[in-house]
Amino acid sequence: MAGRKHFTFKKRYLLIVVGLAAFLIYVYLFVPFGQLLEATAKLSPSFFLLAFFAMIFSMALYSFVWQRLLDLLSVKASFLKSFQFVWVENFVDLVIPGEPVSGEISRVYLMSKETGANYGKVVASAVGQRIATTCMTVAVLLVSIVYFVFSTKPPFLVLAFVGAIMFGDIITIVLLFYLALRKTSTRKLANWLFNIIPRVSRGRWKFEQEREKTMKALDIFHEEIHTLGKHRKSLIVPIMLTAISWLSDISIAILVFLSLGYAGTAISISAIIIVYCISGSIQYLPIGVIPGEVGLTEIIMTTLFTVLGKTQFFAVFAVATVFIRLLTFWVKLLISGIVVQFTAIESLVPSQVPS
Repeated sequence: MAGRKHFTFKKRYLLIVVGLAAFLIYVYLFVPFGQLLEATAKLSPSFFLLAFFAMIFSMALYSFVWQRLLDLLSVKASFLKSFQFVWVENFVDLVIPGEPVSGEISRVYLMSKETGANYGKVVASAVGQRIATTCMTVAVLLVSIVYFVFSTKPPFLVLAFVGAIMFGDIITIVLLFYLALRKTSTRKLANWLFNIIPRVSRGRWKFEQEREKTMKALDIFHEEIHTLGKHRKSLIVPIMLTAISWLSDISIAILVFLSLGYAGTAISISAIIIVYCISGSIQYLPIGVIPGEVGLTEIIMTTLFTVLGKTQFFAVFAVATVFIRLLTFWVKLLISGIVVQFTAIESLVPSQVPS
């Protein structure tokens, strides 16, 4: 088992290197190295530091909103624990490619274990928060797209690509609402999974006891979703804070461009928001094999910045992409990795896991 884990981590590191190499080759083919140095030299440390604090502030607000939702469901959790487990969620999402829910499963498990609350209650809080955040993404992306289309004439292929990403987010919202509100459908899906897993594993994995526990948790989950719906006035503050958290996250990209001195000149604010929303959505698509979609995300961001901005500033867009990803991937990975070490990595998964 140890050898298998070692191989897995070694393979992930190798894939990250491959992704970075692909991005570097992409940049090398389109822009002279001297232009990259010139763009980097203009970096303002003060704006970049603000971008760093915006990232921390966004994470803190996100954690506080989760704590508020848990409190509405009578789950008593400290802000410190919520903050800690949100960082753990980020670590899992960044390290495990193509697994858009692994991080949320980790924080739900940890919070349930910490508070002794039923999984259904904690899952309800996480699903409610995911719905609010995704709705915010779609709303801001839609407003930005409409403004950008009326102020410029972007290529049809770019609009089609952006539309496809937004459509995927809308499908996610609809699916979450459907599963949250339709108890019968959720139970059927869970039963189907419990029936199909033993067949796929050829009888090695059987979860009859877990099936019963899961069904009870699902019943509680649906009850708590309805509880959240009854507390509409109490949800006003969490929704407002979710909006502020989300805007703080977006400001990271804007502040990076301000630090380089090109926000509003090389590219419009609306275009920056569009690209940032798309890059965030891409990282949660279950299609990747590289942690954090390193390489792919950078190439897509740089390309979209160039297409939606002024093409002569390709070097600026490449440098901006590097600094945005430095904060949203590498710094987050470093901080969350440290948090995971304090959390104890062995507690990230239940002890009763089929061997």
